[in-house]
Amino acid sequence: MVVLLSAIGLAGGVTWALLGSGLVAVRSVVVTGTRLVPRSAVLAVADIRPGTPLVRVNTARIAGRVLTIRQVLAVQVSTSWPDRVVIAVQERTPALAVVVPRGFDLIDAYGVVVELVQTRPVILPVYTTSAPVSSLRGDPGVSAAAAVLGTLPAPLRPTVTSVTVPSPDEVTLELRGGVTVVWGGPDDAAAKAKELSILMRTHSRYYDVSSPATAVTN
Repeated sequence: MVVLLSAIGLAGGVTWALLGSGLVAVRSVVVTGTRLVPRSAVLAVADIRPGTPLVRVNTARIAGRVLTIRQVLAVQVSTSWPDRVVIAVQERTPALAVVVPRGFDLIDAYGVVVELVQTRPVILPVYTTSAPVSSLRGDPGVSAAAAVLGTLPAPLRPTVTSVTVPSPDEVTLELRGGVTVVWGGPDDAAAKAKELSILMRTHSRYYDVSSPATAVTN
């Protein structure tokens, strides 16, 4: 009986320490990985109240709330005993620029607007489209354009000024100097790059490597 009472007393003490004493309650929230999103915005959406017992912190719900921030692609929320919550944010990465009345909307590979800027970053080609930028989320053309850009040879990538995608398997690149490259879909990237490097020795202004076996130029 004495042993049982001792065990009950110990369990009660542990429960009190975890839930009622404030010894293992939230005293600080650490946010990492943010550049575009203000830390204050993450904290506001996370809505973690100081003094909440750490065992009552629902990390999944907090992550779900943080994911409602448009610029956030992924997030991991964890607790660090005895009194800390860590929110590790992965922000979306701009892949293309879309011309809008106020400048350029930078969108990621999923067509989500990441940032509005006045001047286009030189490393981001313009995505040529007549559709409103609000309709590009989940657009397969945007995904195809981003995939193609990601597989281009390193020396070629900075020379791309704009991308046109009539369909996901018809990605066309405009390079500096008025050079056009019909790349096709994201597939066979290595073969297309090899053929293009050979064709570009002709110093032409038009190349079609959409079918590497029958690549042409004029």
